[in-house]
Amino acid sequence: LVILHSLVPCAYTWTRVLSHKHTHAHIQRDCPSGQLSKKKFIEVYSGFFPDGNAEEFCTHVFRTFDKDNSGRIDFKEFLLAINITSGGDPEEKLEWAYQMYDIDGNGTIERTEMVEIIRAIYSMLGTDSNVADLSPEARAEEIFEKMDENGDGVLTREEFMKGCMEDSQLKAMLLADEPVE
Repeated sequence: LVILHSLVPCAYTWTRVLSHKHTHAHIQRDCPSGQLSKKKFIEVYSGFFPDGNAEEFCTHVFRTFDKDNSGRIDFKEFLLAINITSGGDPEEKLEWAYQMYDIDGNGTIERTEMVEIIRAIYSMLGTDSNVADLSPEARAEEIFEKMDENGDGVLTREEFMKGCMEDSQLKAMLLADEPVE
């Protein structure tokens, strides 16, 4: 139904996620209010990355989905998230990714924010992952060299979107979409 790997590098679908220990009955039991707490979200999401620590990355994903900053993802936010991360066009997905990378919400992505997200991805994938051919700092530097058109040390929405759309490898990595070869 909905491909979860459009959000993170994972071969699970939302249907499989919900049927794997989280049937409708389980969701109703665990989340009777129809809202998913951050703790529950991290618990469910982390289960798909047994070789790594997904908590930090899950925190960033949760923050991006929790549009009203309630500390819970309600059904509307959940559906919006599924729609964007699965069926959305590349620009919508990149907009979502931009919001996740812009940790402080100031409208730009600083190097420290990029490093934090990359570090969280590496941690989530675990030590056996071969994606860590560069340190998070070196990977962030490489991205900034390609995208920071005016050299001001931050990425604007326009720089980020343009840079990702023009570089298929960066687009795949930043969207955590298909594996990059």
